[in-house]
Amino acid sequence: MALLTPLNRPIRDWSGQRVWLVGASTGIGAALARQLAGQGAQVALSARSAERLAALAQECAGNAIVEPMDVTNAEDFPRVRDRLVARWGGIDLIVLNAGTYRSLRAWELTPEAIRETVETNLMGVMNGVAAVAPLFCAARAGAIAIVGSVAGYGGLPRAAVYGPSKAALINFAETLYLDLAPRGVSVYLVSPGFVATPLTAGNTFHMPALITAEAAAGEIVKGLARGAFEIHFPKRFSCVLKALRFLPRRAYFALVRRTTGGR
Repeated sequence: MALLTPLNRPIRDWSGQRVWLVGASTGIGAALARQLAGQGAQVALSARSAERLAALAQECAGNAIVEPMDVTNAEDFPRVRDRLVARWGGIDLIVLNAGTYRSLRAWELTPEAIRETVETNLMGVMNGVAAVAPLFCAARAGAIAIVGSVAGYGGLPRAAVYGPSKAALINFAETLYLDLAPRGVSVYLVSPGFVATPLTAGNTFHMPALITAEAAAGEIVKGLARGAFEIHFPKRFSCVLKALRFLPRRAYFALVRRTTGGR
């Protein structure tokens, strides 16, 4: 029975939960904001576009406030954190969902493209954790949800920077769990497959098992209710990518090339 014990404290009742959603203006973040607000959570919406956040807040049943910020600016996180603590008295969950994607092959790498992706996808998440971890540890409560990607499971064509940035988040989330779980802080790793969002709209290749942002948000809510460490979906795709990691390298490379057209 001990093996069935949730790794995190399950979140099933959202009424009155204080949730800070970073990267909330579109896609998964916006869909999650609507779902959580609809279930009674108090939601703080953060992203760079104040206009989009204001429009989203109107859809959140009066349970949302707008806190624009830039995840690549390390000073923005403590500024917004302090405003939320002053307003709410604390934070129960932070969802670090901000991210960027650019299709890049190895011969297309530039310092600018590398910096843009790593600063948003990796440094932005680390900045967020640095802002809330001391607060959560002091309270011996709170939860951190990091939105990564199944692209972090292994090397894939067209993901020369995006994939490594998401792989780093997997390692980071695992390390956070080891450090924070004994201090009463939950850590969730969210690993979506292909989700129909503005980031994926420009993809010219076939995206297997593509799901809507609303479906992705629903999977996240169900995973939080289970207290799972990793919430990966859709299973018909994410489980296949997990299984690929057990193949010999020669077989892995050949299969990925064949299924993605990545030659």
